[in-house]
Parts: sequence; C-alpha cells; structure tokens
Amino acid sequence: MKRLMLLVSLLVMANVQAVDLYRSIDKDGKVHYSDTPLPESEDVEKLKSDILPDPDEGLPYETLRAKQSFPVTLYTFPGCGAPCGLGRDLLVKRGIPFTEKSLVKSEDIDEFSKASGGIEVPKLLVGKSWLKGFLAEQWNKELDFAGYPKTAPYRPRPAPKPESNGEEPAQPEQTPPAQ
Repeated sequence: MKRLMLLVSLLVMANVQAVDLYRSIDKDGKVHYSDTPLPESEDVEKLKSDILPDPDEGLPYETLRAKQSFPVTLYTFPGCGAPCGLGRDLLVKRGIPFTEKSLVKSEDIDEFSKASGGIEVPKLLVGKSWLKGFLAEQWNKELDFAGYPKTAPYRPRPAPKPESNGEEPAQPEQTPPAQ
C-alpha cells in the first residue's frame, strides 16, 4: 500500500509542472491552491511553476565568488581530441563551473582569433586572462589565483555540452598536449 501511495504521489508531482497553479483566497479568508482560480474569489494569484532551479545553487561561497570575478570559458573544436579532453577533465575534476564553446563557424573562429590572439585550441579564458594550449600546471596556477578551490568541494557535475549550431566545422590549429 505504501508503494502504491508513493507511486501515485510521484506521478502527481511529475504532472504539476504541466498545469498552471493558482492561489485563491475565498470570502471567508481561506487559502486554496488549484489549477483554476476559485469563482467569486477576493484574491487570486497565478503562481510561477516554470521556474527552473539556479544551476549555481549548492556551490560553495568561495566558488561562487571566484565565478563572479573570474568566469571560466573553455574554447574547443570538435576534432581537438586529447588536449581538449584533458582540459575539460581538469576543470570537471576541480569542480570548476565553466562554459565550453565549440568553435564551428568561420565567423566564430575569426572572432575568437581576434579576441584571443590566435586560433590554437584548447584555450582557457579565466576572467580576462587567456591561456593557450593545455598545460595543467599553468591552468591550475591561474585557477588558484582566481580563487577557485584546488579540489572539488562537492560532487562535480558532468561537463557541460559545448555550444554549437550544428554547421560543418572549420579547422583551427591544435596544440600538442603537455607532458
């Protein structure tokens, strides 16, 4: 019986996001919550049910502070291979919240080249500092300087998927992995 009640509760909760939710106060002052406002209600408020949780929720204060002052962006290319994978793994292992941008379109590569001073990938942008190629020691020093924790203080989330628009990629240069 308990399992049945749990299953029914879960199904009801899963369906809550699919409907509008209203908070109504009747003439006697009682508060009612339902998917339609009460007729002849004195006070009706539509509740926001489409609010998604903040992805930074649960991050330690020191990590949030570092992220605000020194946001981290990893620039990659679909055919980058090991250097990009090693860079991504380092960020995930340390629990660094980062954005990954995959350079696919020629315009994106040109804009990236002007901003970063070259088209080599991977490149890491920490605040306003560009780090060319994957050099674990250099990346760690820059992340330490920015105030990020040396080890993940929480269970790291999976690496975010790189932003791309699905067009055929152009070919930027690749730097060999550091030994």
